Amino acid sequence: MARSRPAPAQSLPVYRAADFTCTDGANMGDPVTIASELLLDDIYELPFGQDLQRLSVIADSTGPFRVSSETAVGTPQAVLHIDCALSFMSPDGMTHETLLLVEVDEDGTIADIYLLPLSALKSSVEYRLVGIDTTTARQKFAQVACVSFTRGTHITLASGEQRLIEELEVGDRVLTRDDGVQKIRWIGQSTVRAVGEFAPIKIHAGTLHNENDLIVSPDHRLFIYQRSDELGAGQSEILVKARHLVNGYTVTVMDGGFVDYFQLLFDSHQIIYAEGIAAETMLIDTRTKSVLPADLSAAMGDVIPGHSDLPHAGLDVNEALLRRPDAAELLRKASSR
Repeated sequence: MARSRPAPAQSLPVYRAADFTCTDGANMGDPVTIASELLLDDIYELPFGQDLQRLSVIADSTGPFRVSSETAVGTPQAVLHIDCALSFMSPDGMTHETLLLVEVDEDGTIADIYLLPLSALKSSVEYRLVGIDTTTARQKFAQVACVSFTRGTHITLASGEQRLIEELEVGDRVLTRDDGVQKIRWIGQSTVRAVGEFAPIKIHAGTLHNENDLIVSPDHRLFIYQRSDELGAGQSEILVKARHLVNGYTVTVMDGGFVDYFQLLFDSHQIIYAEGIAAETMLIDTRTKSVLPADLSAAMGDVIPGHSDLPHAGLDVNEALLRRPDAAELLRKASSR
């Protein structure tokens, strides 16, 4: 099915390569760059006060990653490549994983390079390069892009039963908002450090009429039906990213330790019920497909009806409307019966 609406953009907090330079080693004075030009044991630092910048990325089911028009850095519509995953060690012995993204111009020439930290980096700290990985970078990026529920989340089945996500099996029948009862096609699971882009978001009980806490990945989108347009979104059906609701008290970041993430895949992108909140399931595109087992990825092909036609496109709320501490409260009010 042909697309009539654009794919949702994903915002990535990045540093420009020029902001992360080698202060000791063979590449001293040079910014971090593509894998083929890096050397292990070189030391890199961020200058004091350097802030992360927002790189917005879009993708479809078959094409390349591109810079979104919503971006704060980069050239809109420019192609982005995932060059490698880099590991740095700080003086305290902690390992910090990052991804290197390369923007190219129409001639395929490098126009800019970005460093996506998967855990927080601090200014004026020496980071020694201890790992250069060109084989799993795309899969790691897919893990960042995947929407995930956490262990202990109750999912509503077709029967009305509330079953823990870790007890679900392929073929289980789940209640969806748009397509009635649907069978689970695949269940993914990973355990990662709950830091940076992998730190989950907790929507505390009662925040959105949920009886229990709902804990999801930062970019997980929640479906809200507004009976009154409290946000000024201009439509009753909206999708809101969990990270955009963080206010420090009813919606919080769970930073630290480890987290078990689960992805639920159906034959089409669905809205299901998790702890009573309508929330999206895994959407397959060029960002997320590499997280699938090779045989399933091959079987699904390049164009996947129900994923490639973006049935829920156009519902995303502009982030600017959510930059207020009472956003979650307004959504609760808007969706009240």
